[in-house]
Amino acid sequence: MFILAKGLDITIKVLIGSAVFGYLVAFVAGFASLSRYGIIRKVTAVFVEFFRGTSLIVQLFWIYFVLPLPDIWTGIVAISLNYGAYMSEIVRGAIVAVPKGQTEASVALNMTPFQRMRLVILPQAVRMMLPEFGNYLIQMLKATSLVSLIGLADITFQAELHRSVNLNLGLQIFFLLLVMYFLLALPLIGVTRWLERISSKGVASR
Repeated sequence: MFILAKGLDITIKVLIGSAVFGYLVAFVAGFASLSRYGIIRKVTAVFVEFFRGTSLIVQLFWIYFVLPLPDIWTGIVAISLNYGAYMSEIVRGAIVAVPKGQTEASVALNMTPFQRMRLVILPQAVRMMLPEFGNYLIQMLKATSLVSLIGLADITFQAELHRSVNLNLGLQIFFLLLVMYFLLALPLIGVTRWLERISSKGVASR
């Protein structure tokens, strides 16, 4: 496991970068898909369907060979765009799912559109987003293994490297790799559940 841990910093950096930019992409695209301007909605729809409809591996290699980015940023950009496109539908759906009565009440209180979104709609929508956002965070962790294909020395790359010189230890090496990914996922699951509890405080259950 010590051998695999050499790539732990790369895995964590790619995960954090992908999560930050992935959620940013999700909110930007989610809001854009609800824009009053048709051209913005159409451009956003093309972006979302393109990244949802093509392979992450192909996207990773395309960015790697086309864009002049450092390898680690290639991985971050590919994962964040791909998962951001998926999560943008969660953002859009959650905002649409907020009861219309909430918006009508905020209009009656003479709130501006920005105030309505920030104070009334978005807090309720975020609560609905959290479970799926947590699931996608775990998915992004697993997707970080793909950066080994472009030569980044993450834990998967280290496992492949160690197996190539110790063919008889392949089973043990990949078992340890599974354990490492599971251990990395555990705190993410805990944080997600904690955020769900925090966000549900003060909300009446149906």
